[in-house]
Amino acid sequence: MFGLGPGEMLMALVAILLLFGAKRIPEIAGSFGKGIREFKKNMSDVQKEIEAPESRPVDRLPSTDRAADEDRPEPKKLI
Repeated sequence: MFGLGPGEMLMALVAILLLFGAKRIPEIAGSFGKGIREFKKNMSDVQKEIEAPESRPVDRLPSTDRAADEDRPEPKKLI
C-alpha cells in the first residue's frame, strides 16, 4: 500500500496515537464512517433522481398581481 512497509505503518500508527490519544481515535473513525455513509446515500439519491423519469408536473410560476403588492407593507430601512 503506497510503498509503505510494516515498519513505516507502525510508526504512522504510533504517531496518530500520540497526536490524538486512544480515546479520540474511535470517535474520529466513527465520524469518518458516518461521513462516508452520508456521502454514499446522497450519491444514490442523486443517481435515482437522474435516472427516474419526471413524475410530477412542473408548476407554473405565480402571476404578478399588483393588488398583492399593494397590500404588502413597506420594508424597513436598515440605515
